[in-house]
Amino acid sequence: MKIILLTLIMVLLIPFAANAISNAAVIFLLIEPSSRASAMGQAYVAQVDDGFAGYWNPGAMAFNRKTQVASMYSNWFGEIFNDMYYFHIGGNQYVEDIGNLGVNLTYMTYGKQDRTDENGEIEETFSSYDISVAGTYGYQISQKTGMGITFKFILSDLAPEGAGESEAGIKGQGMSYAFDIGLKHKGVDFGQILVSPYNGALSLYNGVASLTGMGKAGLSKYSIPVDKLDFGFNFQNIGPNITYIDDSQSDPLPMNWRMGFSYRILESDLNKFSVNVDMSKVLANDDPVFKRIFSAWTDDFNTQTDDAGNDINDFASINNFINSIEFREIIWNIGAEYDYLNLLSIRTGYIADRAGDIMGMSFGAGIHYTFKKVYLLSIDYAFQPGGGMQDYNQTLSVKVDF
Repeated sequence: MKIILLTLIMVLLIPFAANAISNAAVIFLLIEPSSRASAMGQAYVAQVDDGFAGYWNPGAMAFNRKTQVASMYSNWFGEIFNDMYYFHIGGNQYVEDIGNLGVNLTYMTYGKQDRTDENGEIEETFSSYDISVAGTYGYQISQKTGMGITFKFILSDLAPEGAGESEAGIKGQGMSYAFDIGLKHKGVDFGQILVSPYNGALSLYNGVASLTGMGKAGLSKYSIPVDKLDFGFNFQNIGPNITYIDDSQSDPLPMNWRMGFSYRILESDLNKFSVNVDMSKVLANDDPVFKRIFSAWTDDFNTQTDDAGNDINDFASINNFINSIEFREIIWNIGAEYDYLNLLSIRTGYIADRAGDIMGMSFGAGIHYTFKKVYLLSIDYAFQPGGGMQDYNQTLSVKVDF
Protein backbone atom coordinates (compact mmCIF):
# COMPACT_ATOMS: atom_id res chain seq x y z
CA MET A 1 0.00 0.00 0.00
CA LYS A 2 2.86 2.35 0.78
CA ILE A 3 4.29 1.78 -2.71
CA ILE A 4 0.99 2.92 -4.24
CA LEU A 5 0.95 6.05 -2.09
CA LEU A 6 4.60 6.81 -2.85
CA THR A 7 3.93 6.55 -6.57
CA LEU A 8 0.99 8.95 -6.33
CA ILE A 9 3.02 11.41 -4.29
CA MET A 10 5.91 11.37 -6.75
CA VAL A 11 3.51 12.07 -9.61
CA LEU A 12 1.77 14.89 -7.75
CA LEU A 13 4.63 16.68 -6.07
CA ILE A 14 7.72 16.53 -8.24
CA PRO A 15 7.57 19.67 -10.42
CA PHE A 16 7.07 18.35 -13.94
CA ALA A 17 4.14 17.45 -16.14
CA ALA A 18 1.89 14.79 -14.61
CA ASN A 19 0.51 13.62 -17.96
CA ALA A 20 3.92 12.76 -19.35
CA ILE A 21 5.35 11.11 -16.25
CA SER A 22 2.34 8.83 -15.93
CA ASN A 23 3.99 6.91 -18.79
CA ALA A 24 7.51 6.97 -17.33
CA ALA A 25 9.41 5.04 -14.69
CA VAL A 26 12.36 6.06 -12.44
CA ILE A 27 11.11 9.64 -12.27
CA PHE A 28 13.61 10.32 -9.46
CA LEU A 29 15.95 11.16 -12.36
CA LEU A 30 14.02 14.42 -12.78
CA ILE A 31 14.43 15.63 -9.19
CA GLU A 32 16.81 18.53 -9.76
CA PRO A 33 19.74 18.77 -7.33
CA SER A 34 21.11 22.16 -6.18
CA SER A 35 19.38 24.44 -3.71
CA ARG A 36 20.80 27.35 -5.68
CA ALA A 37 18.78 26.24 -8.69
CA SER A 38 15.70 25.46 -6.59
CA ALA A 39 15.69 28.98 -5.13
CA MET A 40 15.72 30.37 -8.69
CA GLY A 41 12.64 28.42 -9.72
CA GLN A 42 14.76 25.63 -11.29
CA ALA A 43 16.04 28.01 -14.02
CA TYR A 44 19.68 26.97 -14.18
CA VAL A 45 20.60 25.14 -17.41
CA ALA A 46 22.41 28.14 -18.94
CA GLN A 47 24.03 29.41 -15.73
CA VAL A 48 25.28 26.29 -13.93
CA ASP A 49 28.98 26.63 -13.13
CA ASP A 50 29.49 24.34 -10.13
CA GLY A 51 29.74 20.66 -9.20
CA PHE A 52 26.10 20.07 -10.18
CA ALA A 53 26.90 20.72 -13.87
CA GLY A 54 27.13 16.99 -14.62
CA TYR A 55 23.38 16.79 -13.94
CA TRP A 56 22.19 20.19 -15.18
CA ASN A 57 24.28 20.63 -18.32
CA PRO A 58 27.42 18.64 -19.20
CA GLY A 59 28.15 21.25 -21.88
CA ALA A 60 28.39 23.96 -19.20
CA MET A 61 30.83 21.79 -17.26
CA ALA A 62 33.32 22.30 -20.11
CA PHE A 63 33.97 25.87 -18.86
CA ASN A 64 34.82 24.87 -15.29
CA ARG A 65 38.51 25.16 -14.45
CA LYS A 66 38.47 24.24 -10.76
CA THR A 67 38.05 20.99 -8.93
CA GLN A 68 34.44 21.09 -7.77
CA VAL A 69 32.34 18.91 -5.49
CA ALA A 70 28.65 19.49 -4.71
CA SER A 71 26.04 17.61 -2.72
CA MET A 72 22.37 17.92 -1.81
CA TYR A 73 20.31 16.04 0.76
CA SER A 74 16.58 16.25 1.37
CA ASN A 75 14.20 14.40 3.65
CA TRP A 76 11.82 14.29 0.69
CA PHE A 77 8.18 14.49 1.76
CA GLY A 78 9.40 14.32 5.35
CA GLU A 79 6.05 15.53 6.66
CA ILE A 80 4.48 12.34 5.30
CA PHE A 81 7.28 9.73 5.55
CA ASN A 82 10.19 9.98 7.97
CA ASP A 83 12.26 7.31 6.20
CA MET A 84 12.20 8.70 2.66
CA TYR A 85 15.08 10.85 1.44
CA TYR A 86 16.98 12.02 -1.63
CA PHE A 87 20.75 12.35 -1.91
CA HIS A 88 22.92 13.60 -4.78
CA ILE A 89 26.67 14.11 -4.95
CA GLY A 90 28.71 15.11 -7.96
CA GLY A 91 31.91 16.75 -9.03
CA ASN A 92 34.34 17.41 -11.83
CA GLN A 93 38.03 17.86 -12.52
CA TYR A 94 39.60 19.81 -15.38
CA VAL A 95 42.46 18.04 -17.18
CA GLU A 96 44.66 20.20 -19.40
CA ASP A 97 44.28 19.46 -23.14
CA ILE A 98 41.66 16.78 -22.40
CA GLY A 99 38.67 18.58 -20.94
CA ASN A 100 36.47 18.13 -17.89
CA LEU A 101 35.82 14.75 -16.33
CA GLY A 102 32.95 14.38 -13.87
CA VAL A 103 31.03 11.82 -11.85
CA ASN A 104 27.77 11.95 -9.95
CA LEU A 105 25.55 9.67 -7.93
CA THR A 106 21.85 10.04 -7.16
CA TYR A 107 20.13 7.90 -4.53
CA MET A 108 16.45 7.92 -3.62
CA THR A 109 15.21 5.67 -0.83
CA TYR A 110 11.51 5.07 -0.18
CA GLY A 111 12.09 3.51 3.23
CA LYS A 112 10.90 0.20 4.61
CA GLN A 113 7.65 -1.47 3.60
CA ASP A 114 5.80 -4.57 4.68
CA ARG A 115 4.80 -7.43 2.43
CA THR A 116 1.59 -9.06 3.61
CA ASP A 117 -0.39 -12.18 2.74
CA GLU A 118 -4.08 -12.37 1.82
CA ASN A 119 -4.99 -12.23 5.52
CA GLY A 120 -3.03 -9.04 6.13
CA GLU A 121 -0.28 -10.82 8.05
CA ILE A 122 3.24 -9.45 7.54
CA GLU A 123 5.40 -11.91 5.62
CA GLU A 124 8.54 -9.78 5.34
CA THR A 125 9.85 -6.21 5.50
CA PHE A 126 11.88 -4.83 2.62
CA SER A 127 13.44 -1.54 1.49
CA SER A 128 12.81 0.24 -1.82
CA TYR A 129 15.25 2.52 -3.58
CA ASP A 130 16.40 3.96 -6.92
CA ILE A 131 20.01 4.78 -7.76
CA SER A 132 21.95 6.14 -10.73
CA VAL A 133 25.70 6.41 -11.19
CA ALA A 134 26.96 8.66 -13.97
CA GLY A 135 30.15 9.76 -15.66
CA THR A 136 30.43 13.03 -17.62
CA TYR A 137 32.82 14.44 -20.20
CA GLY A 138 32.77 18.10 -21.17
CA TYR A 139 34.94 19.81 -23.77
CA GLN A 140 35.24 23.49 -24.69
CA ILE A 141 35.21 23.44 -28.49
CA SER A 142 35.70 27.20 -28.80
CA GLN A 143 36.09 30.29 -26.62
CA LYS A 144 32.31 30.57 -26.35
CA THR A 145 30.97 27.03 -26.81
CA GLY A 146 31.14 23.93 -24.65
CA MET A 147 29.65 20.51 -25.27
CA GLY A 148 29.32 17.49 -23.05
CA ILE A 149 27.83 14.05 -22.62
CA THR A 150 26.79 12.06 -19.55
CA PHE A 151 26.39 8.30 -19.39
CA LYS A 152 24.40 6.91 -16.47
CA PHE A 153 23.63 3.45 -15.16
CA ILE A 154 20.22 3.12 -13.48
CA LEU A 155 19.11 0.54 -10.91
CA SER A 156 15.57 0.50 -9.52
CA ASP A 157 14.88 -1.92 -6.67
CA LEU A 158 11.29 -1.31 -5.61
CA ALA A 159 10.24 -4.63 -4.10
CA PRO A 160 10.92 -8.36 -4.00
CA GLU A 161 9.33 -10.06 -6.99
CA GLY A 162 5.62 -10.45 -6.38
CA ALA A 163 5.30 -7.75 -3.74
CA GLY A 164 2.35 -5.51 -4.42
CA GLU A 165 1.58 -7.43 -7.59
CA SER A 166 -2.17 -7.43 -7.23
CA GLU A 167 -2.51 -3.70 -6.51
CA ALA A 168 0.46 -1.59 -7.41
CA GLY A 169 1.83 -3.39 -10.41
CA ILE A 170 5.25 -2.23 -9.21
CA LYS A 171 7.52 -5.09 -8.31
CA GLY A 172 10.92 -6.57 -8.73
CA GLN A 173 14.15 -4.99 -9.87
CA GLY A 174 14.87 -3.11 -13.08
CA MET A 175 18.05 -1.86 -14.74
CA SER A 176 18.74 0.45 -17.65
CA TYR A 177 21.17 3.09 -18.90
CA ALA A 178 20.84 6.53 -20.45
CA PHE A 179 22.70 9.45 -22.02
CA ASP A 180 22.48 13.20 -21.50
CA ILE A 181 23.73 15.58 -24.20
CA GLY A 182 24.43 19.18 -23.21
CA LEU A 183 25.60 22.44 -24.77
CA LYS A 184 26.38 25.91 -23.48
CA HIS A 185 27.11 28.96 -25.64
CA LYS A 186 28.27 32.26 -24.17
CA GLY A 187 27.34 35.52 -25.85
CA VAL A 188 24.35 34.63 -28.01
CA ASP A 189 24.42 36.19 -31.50
CA PHE A 190 20.84 36.73 -32.66
CA GLY A 191 22.04 37.85 -36.08
CA GLN A 192 23.70 34.51 -36.73
CA ILE A 193 20.58 32.73 -35.44
CA LEU A 194 18.45 34.63 -37.98
CA VAL A 195 20.70 33.74 -40.90
CA SER A 196 21.42 30.18 -39.75
CA PRO A 197 18.96 28.59 -42.28
CA TYR A 198 20.62 30.59 -45.06
CA ASN A 199 24.13 29.68 -43.88
CA GLY A 200 23.08 26.08 -43.46
CA ALA A 201 21.91 25.89 -47.06
CA LEU A 202 25.13 27.54 -48.27
CA SER A 203 27.23 25.12 -46.21
CA LEU A 204 25.43 22.24 -47.87
CA TYR A 205 26.07 23.81 -51.29
CA ASN A 206 29.75 24.35 -50.44
CA GLY A 207 30.08 20.69 -49.55
CA VAL A 208 28.81 19.71 -52.99
CA ALA A 209 30.92 22.42 -54.61
CA SER A 210 34.11 21.06 -53.05
CA LEU A 211 33.40 17.68 -54.66
CA THR A 212 32.51 19.05 -58.10
CA GLY A 213 35.09 21.82 -58.40
CA MET A 214 32.52 24.63 -58.44
CA GLY A 215 33.14 27.93 -56.70
CA LYS A 216 32.15 28.18 -53.06
CA ALA A 217 29.70 30.75 -51.66
CA GLY A 218 30.51 33.03 -48.75
CA LEU A 219 28.48 32.67 -45.57
CA SER A 220 26.59 35.58 -44.10
CA LYS A 221 28.37 37.36 -41.27
CA TYR A 222 25.30 39.30 -40.15
CA SER A 223 25.68 39.74 -36.40
CA ILE A 224 23.64 41.02 -33.45
CA PRO A 225 25.73 39.87 -30.49
CA VAL A 226 24.51 40.04 -26.89
CA ASP A 227 27.75 39.45 -25.02
CA LYS A 228 26.27 38.78 -21.59
CA LEU A 229 23.49 36.45 -22.74
CA ASP A 230 24.24 32.72 -22.44
CA PHE A 231 22.31 29.79 -23.88
CA GLY A 232 22.09 26.31 -22.35
CA PHE A 233 20.60 23.06 -23.56
CA ASN A 234 20.42 19.59 -22.00
CA PHE A 235 18.65 16.56 -23.47
CA GLN A 236 18.38 14.12 -20.56
CA ASN A 237 17.71 10.41 -20.04
CA ILE A 238 17.96 9.18 -23.63
CA GLY A 239 17.92 5.43 -23.30
CA PRO A 240 16.03 2.15 -23.57
CA ASN A 241 13.00 1.28 -21.48
CA ILE A 242 13.53 -0.12 -18.00
CA THR A 243 12.24 -3.67 -17.52
CA TYR A 244 11.02 -5.09 -14.21
CA ILE A 245 9.22 -8.25 -15.37
CA ASP A 246 9.64 -8.70 -19.14
CA ASP A 247 10.03 -6.60 -22.28
CA SER A 248 6.28 -6.49 -22.92
CA GLN A 249 5.80 -4.70 -19.57
CA SER A 250 8.76 -2.34 -19.80
CA ASP A 251 8.42 1.39 -19.02
CA PRO A 252 10.05 4.37 -20.78
CA LEU A 253 12.62 6.51 -19.04
CA PRO A 254 11.63 10.12 -18.30
CA MET A 255 13.39 11.62 -21.31
CA ASN A 256 13.55 15.37 -20.75
CA TRP A 257 14.19 18.32 -23.06
CA ARG A 258 15.57 21.36 -21.21
CA MET A 259 16.81 24.67 -22.61
CA GLY A 260 17.18 28.23 -21.38
CA PHE A 261 18.96 31.58 -21.26
CA SER A 262 20.94 33.40 -18.59
CA TYR A 263 21.58 37.14 -18.78
CA ARG A 264 24.46 38.52 -16.70
CA ILE A 265 23.16 42.02 -15.96
CA LEU A 266 25.92 42.95 -13.47
CA GLU A 267 29.43 41.53 -13.35
CA SER A 268 31.88 43.21 -10.99
CA ASP A 269 33.98 42.33 -7.96
CA LEU A 270 31.38 43.98 -5.73
CA ASN A 271 28.06 42.96 -7.29
CA LYS A 272 26.76 40.26 -9.58
CA PHE A 273 23.19 40.02 -10.79
CA SER A 274 21.74 37.57 -13.29
CA VAL A 275 18.31 36.61 -14.62
CA ASN A 276 17.48 33.16 -16.01
CA VAL A 277 14.63 31.67 -18.05
CA ASP A 278 14.24 27.91 -18.71
CA MET A 279 11.72 25.67 -20.39
CA SER A 280 11.50 21.89 -20.19
CA LYS A 281 9.24 19.10 -21.36
CA VAL A 282 9.14 15.41 -20.47
CA LEU A 283 9.05 13.27 -23.63
CA ALA A 284 7.43 10.03 -22.51
CA ASN A 285 5.06 7.72 -24.35
CA ASP A 286 5.01 4.11 -25.54
CA ASP A 287 6.87 4.72 -28.82
CA PRO A 288 10.43 3.44 -29.41
CA VAL A 289 12.98 5.83 -27.96
CA PHE A 290 14.09 7.54 -31.20
CA LYS A 291 10.53 7.94 -32.47
CA ARG A 292 9.54 9.29 -29.06
CA ILE A 293 11.95 12.22 -29.47
CA PHE A 294 9.57 13.57 -32.11
CA SER A 295 6.18 12.00 -31.36
CA ALA A 296 6.05 13.12 -27.70
CA TRP A 297 5.77 16.75 -28.88
CA THR A 298 2.50 16.13 -30.73
CA ASP A 299 0.78 12.96 -29.50
CA ASP A 300 -1.50 14.76 -27.02
CA PHE A 301 -2.88 17.34 -29.43
CA ASN A 302 -6.65 17.16 -30.11
CA THR A 303 -7.27 14.67 -27.30
CA GLN A 304 -9.47 16.88 -25.08
CA THR A 305 -13.24 17.24 -25.00
CA ASP A 306 -15.41 20.06 -23.68
CA ASP A 307 -18.14 19.81 -21.02
CA ALA A 308 -20.61 18.59 -23.65
CA GLY A 309 -18.28 15.82 -24.77
CA ASN A 310 -17.34 17.44 -28.07
CA ASP A 311 -13.79 17.17 -29.37
CA ILE A 312 -11.67 20.29 -28.93
CA ASN A 313 -9.57 21.40 -31.89
CA ASP A 314 -6.33 22.65 -30.33
CA PHE A 315 -5.46 24.59 -33.49
CA ALA A 316 -8.79 26.41 -33.86
CA SER A 317 -7.61 29.43 -31.86
CA ILE A 318 -4.63 30.77 -29.92
CA ASN A 319 -6.54 30.20 -26.68
CA ASN A 320 -7.14 26.53 -27.57
CA PHE A 321 -3.49 26.08 -28.47
CA ILE A 322 -2.00 27.55 -25.28
CA ASN A 323 -4.45 25.48 -23.22
CA SER A 324 -3.78 22.24 -25.10
CA ILE A 325 -2.29 19.32 -23.19
CA GLU A 326 0.95 19.50 -25.18
CA PHE A 327 1.49 23.19 -24.47
CA ARG A 328 0.49 22.82 -20.81
CA GLU A 329 3.10 20.06 -20.41
CA ILE A 330 5.87 22.60 -21.06
CA ILE A 331 7.30 23.78 -17.74
CA TRP A 332 8.49 27.39 -17.53
CA ASN A 333 11.05 28.52 -14.96
CA ILE A 334 12.19 32.06 -14.17
CA GLY A 335 14.89 32.95 -11.67
CA ALA A 336 17.16 35.75 -10.46
CA GLU A 337 20.27 35.86 -8.30
CA TYR A 338 22.10 38.75 -6.62
CA ASP A 339 25.57 38.12 -5.23
CA TYR A 340 27.44 40.54 -2.97
CA LEU A 341 31.24 40.31 -2.71
CA ASN A 342 31.03 36.57 -3.34
CA LEU A 343 29.98 36.30 0.33
CA LEU A 344 26.17 36.35 0.22
CA SER A 345 23.67 35.43 -2.47
CA ILE A 346 19.95 36.15 -2.47
CA ARG A 347 17.70 34.34 -4.95
CA THR A 348 14.11 34.10 -6.06
CA GLY A 349 12.18 32.50 -8.89
CA TYR A 350 8.89 31.27 -10.24
CA ILE A 351 7.80 27.79 -11.40
CA ALA A 352 4.93 27.50 -13.89
CA ASP A 353 4.01 23.83 -14.33
CA ARG A 354 0.36 23.95 -15.40
CA ALA A 355 0.02 20.25 -16.19
CA GLY A 356 1.48 19.27 -12.82
CA ASP A 357 -0.53 22.03 -11.08
CA ILE A 358 2.60 23.50 -9.49
CA MET A 359 2.67 27.27 -9.70
CA GLY A 360 4.42 29.57 -7.30
CA MET A 361 7.40 31.55 -6.07
CA SER A 362 10.64 30.11 -4.78
CA PHE A 363 13.14 31.75 -2.44
CA GLY A 364 16.57 31.07 -1.06
CA ALA A 365 20.00 32.29 -0.09
CA GLY A 366 23.61 31.19 -0.07
CA ILE A 367 26.65 31.99 2.01
CA HIS A 368 30.18 31.60 0.70
CA TYR A 369 33.42 31.37 2.66
CA THR A 370 36.98 31.14 1.37
CA PHE A 371 39.50 29.49 3.65
CA LYS A 372 43.24 28.96 3.23
CA LYS A 373 42.88 31.24 0.17
CA VAL A 374 42.16 28.15 -1.92
CA TYR A 375 38.92 26.49 -0.85
CA LEU A 376 35.54 28.12 -1.49
CA LEU A 377 32.76 26.64 0.63
CA SER A 378 29.15 27.44 -0.32
CA ILE A 379 26.03 26.53 1.62
CA ASP A 380 22.74 27.10 -0.17
CA TYR A 381 19.17 26.90 1.11
CA ALA A 382 15.94 26.87 -0.92
CA PHE A 383 12.24 27.11 -0.26
CA GLN A 384 10.21 26.03 -3.31
CA PRO A 385 6.58 25.14 -4.13
CA GLY A 386 5.89 21.46 -3.54
CA GLY A 387 2.48 20.77 -5.04
CA GLY A 388 -0.94 19.70 -3.85
CA MET A 389 -0.03 17.54 -0.83
CA GLN A 390 2.43 19.93 0.79
CA ASP A 391 2.94 23.62 0.21
CA TYR A 392 6.73 23.83 0.04
CA ASN A 393 9.85 21.67 -0.15
CA GLN A 394 12.99 22.79 1.66
CA THR A 395 16.45 21.73 0.51
CA LEU A 396 20.05 22.32 1.57
CA SER A 397 23.13 21.85 -0.58
CA VAL A 398 26.87 22.17 0.07
CA LYS A 399 29.59 22.89 -2.49
CA VAL A 400 33.38 23.11 -2.39
CA ASP A 401 35.55 24.59 -5.15
CA PHE A 402 39.36 24.53 -5.06
